Amino acid sequence: MRTIGHFIDGSETQGQSGEFQDVFNPATGEVQARVALAGAADLEAAVASAAAAQPQWAATNPQRRARVFFNFVALINQHMDELAVLLSAEHGKTVDDSKGDILRGLEVAEFVAGAPHLLKGEFTEGAGPGIDMYSMRQPVGIGAGITPFNFPAMIPLWMLSPAIAAGNAFILKPSERDPSVPVRLAQLALEAGLPKGILNVVHGGKPVVDAIIAHEQIGAISFVGSTPIARQVYAAAAQNGKRVQAFGGAKNHMVIMPDADLDKAVDALMGAGYGSAGERCMAVSVAVPVGEETADRIVAALKPRLEALKVGPATDAASEMGPVITRASQERIKTLISRGVEQGADLVVDGRGFSLQGYENGYFVGPTLFDRVTPEMDIYKEEIFGPVLSVVRPASYEDALQLVNDNPFGNGTAIFTRDGDAARNFASRVSIGMVGVNVPIPTPLAYHGFGGWKASAFGDLNQHGTDSIRFWTRTKTVTSRWPSGIKDGAEFQMPTMK
Repeated sequence: MRTIGHFIDGSETQGQSGEFQDVFNPATGEVQARVALAGAADLEAAVASAAAAQPQWAATNPQRRARVFFNFVALINQHMDELAVLLSAEHGKTVDDSKGDILRGLEVAEFVAGAPHLLKGEFTEGAGPGIDMYSMRQPVGIGAGITPFNFPAMIPLWMLSPAIAAGNAFILKPSERDPSVPVRLAQLALEAGLPKGILNVVHGGKPVVDAIIAHEQIGAISFVGSTPIARQVYAAAAQNGKRVQAFGGAKNHMVIMPDADLDKAVDALMGAGYGSAGERCMAVSVAVPVGEETADRIVAALKPRLEALKVGPATDAASEMGPVITRASQERIKTLISRGVEQGADLVVDGRGFSLQGYENGYFVGPTLFDRVTPEMDIYKEEIFGPVLSVVRPASYEDALQLVNDNPFGNGTAIFTRDGDAARNFASRVSIGMVGVNVPIPTPLAYHGFGGWKASAFGDLNQHGTDSIRFWTRTKTVTSRWPSGIKDGAEFQMPTMK
């Protein structure tokens, strides 16, 4: 059986703990590999490797660091098919969806190839008598990323690319459920010219996360996961004096106005609600058609589309939706569907009984649609993270806007309308970090920042965009005066620029 090791100091290793965890194929329920789990000694080895390599990397000029990313991007493109198949085998999403996962991460690697410009400081000549002032951006030192299972390529690339381009060393702790692609990316980075030790990968669960948070030599942490864990990571890392950004869960609403193109709105709900089996932090899980007529038309159009949706393994090119990640996830989703029925929602399409011949032990949940959901129901309050869409029926636009704003999560939202005034009003007034206008999944491109509001994000700076460079660097400001501008004698008052 294949064993997936850590990647420390430029090579793969099974580490010193002697502990391993099974990696399953979600489509069959069978064990396909095992992954090494890190102990304290393994994290120490990764940190020691990073600490040894980082000063020379930071001293390498930004343009030369950027050249590594040009090579890295080329290698990822060259190995795209291999990476996508590997990702699908462990996650379960379709191969085309896996390629999208990789490409959205690749965009950030492309973006940071412009790091020489992004890292420029500021300069003021003659700020005072004979005084010049300038600022510079310097790396934090060693950064760490803790990433979830649902995007095993994209989110690691979102974190490691700006961190490394800014001159840091980086320790990645990916999900142990689908660990192969992060290790493969580290191997490709080494091949691209990244010095060994600058990117290390360690696997494990809570013990290694706690060790990362506590480690004195790790200066900054980026985290993506559930809201309860994000809140804990943020508090603990900040308590330990680290810079931290922690991104949590979501409950994303899509408002459909009566004037919207309903065919396009239904297409959007299908892709955004059921793509990747709903295991996306930007998935649309709540449809908000305004008015009874709009809701009736949306539900009537969705029902036959869902009944015809092709659910199957990633190895079937015709599959439109794959399984969820684990047996536990499958059972949790089915339990929440049952609670929705018990609490009075109308179950239009029931995915609990889905079974696929030859894949009876796979972690499949069929596409599920609820109508007449209310905010008091568990299926509305909880992030289901599965192929379940809830329809809520507000009577008016103002009611729809209030519904979105009252939700404790604030990751993404969308409005579908032909009315530019309504779209502008919604974008201005909605209390959500990322907004789509006739765009169901408004994940910004690499040169803009990704980040939610409220219980979806903890920390002041977003992922990718210029915020990512700010997060992975510290600003140093220098005030400079040479002898010709210095008066004789001591000055005891507070320095001013008189």
